[in-house]
Amino acid sequence: MIRIKDDGTVIEREEYRAILVGVTQGEDIDYSMKELEGLAEADGIEVLGTMTQKVEKINAATFIGSGKLKELAEFVRNMEADLVVFNDELSGMQLRNIEDAVGCRIIDRTILILDIFADRATSMEGKLQVELAQLQYRMPRLLGFGKSLSRLGGGIGTRGPGETKLETDRRHIQRRMDEIRKEIAEVKANRSVQRSRRQKSGLLIAALVGYTNAGKSSIMNRLLAMSEKEEKQVFEKDMLFATLDTAQRLITLDDRCSFLLIDTVGFVSKLPHALVDAFKATLEEVTYADLLIHVVDASFEGSEFQTEVTRSVLRELGADGKPILTVYNKADLVEPEELAGKQLTSGMDSCFVSTKTGEGYDEFLARIRGELFADLQTVQLLIPYDRGSVVSAILAKQTALETKYEENGTLLTVELNEEDRGRYREYIVS
Repeated sequence: MIRIKDDGTVIEREEYRAILVGVTQGEDIDYSMKELEGLAEADGIEVLGTMTQKVEKINAATFIGSGKLKELAEFVRNMEADLVVFNDELSGMQLRNIEDAVGCRIIDRTILILDIFADRATSMEGKLQVELAQLQYRMPRLLGFGKSLSRLGGGIGTRGPGETKLETDRRHIQRRMDEIRKEIAEVKANRSVQRSRRQKSGLLIAALVGYTNAGKSSIMNRLLAMSEKEEKQVFEKDMLFATLDTAQRLITLDDRCSFLLIDTVGFVSKLPHALVDAFKATLEEVTYADLLIHVVDASFEGSEFQTEVTRSVLRELGADGKPILTVYNKADLVEPEELAGKQLTSGMDSCFVSTKTGEGYDEFLARIRGELFADLQTVQLLIPYDRGSVVSAILAKQTALETKYEENGTLLTVELNEEDRGRYREYIVS
């Protein structure tokens, strides 16, 4: 886990030994607790044990009951833990009260996810988005991040006690948040220009979406290899949130049809709203995609839950109405009868692939082509020689199936979508 100063700068990386705590009001939290353990391990935290409590009502002061709090303090001492991670988001007061009672550092699931994002973001925009999310989370919880924040801050040149440390920190954070939003707005404006250029070029877009570690980056790399573009491959690793920054790559199918493939940040249950808000500038690419490729880990027993989380985030982004092709990855790890069951429940808008073996990729590409290029028709255009700019415009978007130089002009045989057929209607001869 990295330690971060109030201004967002990294001080050093520390090794932590942690106890995980979960609270249920009747719902099953086994999966959520396993996921919390995975998040902790992804952040380099050694998990010593877990503790859960079933409650009728959340304790406003300490989140868990007083008896459980004493049990937790004893558990921490016996295990020599120096960190406790709660599976739910805590208020500033709860953070402070639990820390006083237990005697070690207390964080919640949101802080943990933000810490992972802060460590993994590599692009300038990604770093800005993570910092903004951290500050948005920190602002209402200043009181719980240490008693020193409530000390008076008077001194030379001030009258009376001056502003409290809490007030100056709040003003500093608000000022920094305003600065970050301006910088992100500039990046967003630049992306809008790039998006406008893509739309003018007619380049179609498919976006990979899905739960973290479902295999989105692996699928992108497999498609790049099939397009003979291995040098463009992205980082991939079997861990939660291995990559955070959006990657865009041009994929060319065997029949020369090309589309832009976007790899987006993975989703997770209880994804902090601060992160969703901060990453909307990046995730909005999903709303402009012509096709969403929803990647699901077919081998994971909780895949239905992960699917619902992904759909929930897409609804929040306003992208749930987009055409969606569901791709079950890691099919080589699933028994045939189980795959058949998933096929029955998922419907016709799905297919199964194995990135490891290459199984199912021919059908997968055929489904992508069918979704993105369904309205393509082969036409012949006779373009006068004095309209060479028209030939250049067409060939900038499409590869000619055949080119002939006739007496009256250039005869092109190409595949055009409905929009382009209307644009070049006067040149169509067949």
